[in-house]
Amino acid sequence: MKKSFPIFLIKCIAIPAAAVLLLFWLNRSYRKFDYEKYMDMWDLQALGNPITNVQLANVGSSHGAYDIVYDDFTERGISCFNFGHTSQTYQYDLALLAEYGHYLDKGGVLLIPVSYFSFNNETTNAAEAQALSVKYYHFLSPKNVPDYDLFTDIVTNRLPILSAGEDLIKLLPRTSLSLTVFAAEAPDLPAMDEAAEAEFANRAAQRFDRHFNNKEEYFLPEREEQLYAIITYCKEHELTPVLITTPFSKYYNAPVPEDFLERFYGTVNRIASDTGVNYYDYSHDKRFSENLSLFSDSDHLNEAGAAYFTQILAEEVSELSAVISE
Repeated sequence: MKKSFPIFLIKCIAIPAAAVLLLFWLNRSYRKFDYEKYMDMWDLQALGNPITNVQLANVGSSHGAYDIVYDDFTERGISCFNFGHTSQTYQYDLALLAEYGHYLDKGGVLLIPVSYFSFNNETTNAAEAQALSVKYYHFLSPKNVPDYDLFTDIVTNRLPILSAGEDLIKLLPRTSLSLTVFAAEAPDLPAMDEAAEAEFANRAAQRFDRHFNNKEEYFLPEREEQLYAIITYCKEHELTPVLITTPFSKYYNAPVPEDFLERFYGTVNRIASDTGVNYYDYSHDKRFSENLSLFSDSDHLNEAGAAYFTQILAEEVSELSAVISE
């Protein structure tokens, strides 16, 4: 018994050690696959190098992410950055500003989209909300992650292999990579003949259902507080905040109840008045709402529409004149 005890002890140490080493080896291999899930946020890595001294930026959900493009501005030598991401709430806008706001130049402009769901959540269930929060663990320091949870950090960011599940198959050779990208669904629509327009209207109804139905409260007090906090952040850091509502198609606007619009505009205009911030509303702008060829779906512009919209912002948003003229 005395002779076998050291062997037993060695096994007790060696087996767990081997398991830990295997776990870390698999984790190292899996991380690159896990990282692909969040490719829509990779642009954050460009801040500091090569993007510095940002003069024009925006936050927001998908309406900020996809409806504003800065190609024309960057060609003029203006440093720009888009902090918008799908389903991103004001809470996460604030978190991103806390982490990366020091890259914004004093005297710059921050566009803050205000959408119909901005005072609620675009996510429709707990699973979506959890999936949304997880990606920020990869790009924010723990102090800036809203409702930070150490366990979530470990199993989704530090050791994502622990929550890989069926994704473990990606470690097998010749396995095609399946990406999970949080992006707005863009229908592949043909020219807007009668049938295509009917399909567009049907998809608009689905978007309306997602944003409006099965929600107990459209206007959460914390969302208002977070919007006020973003505006306060801008003023404290010598940035000019601008509130905008991006263009929506006529099919997305049509079913929105009048009482909702009354409260929505009452809320936005009150916040604008309280803070002295200008509000520009393009939600019903007929240059867009009647021209479905500018949309990828009922409430997101396509590439051509986004370029046109950003051009209009440059011409009509007075706060941008100082940035453009520099």
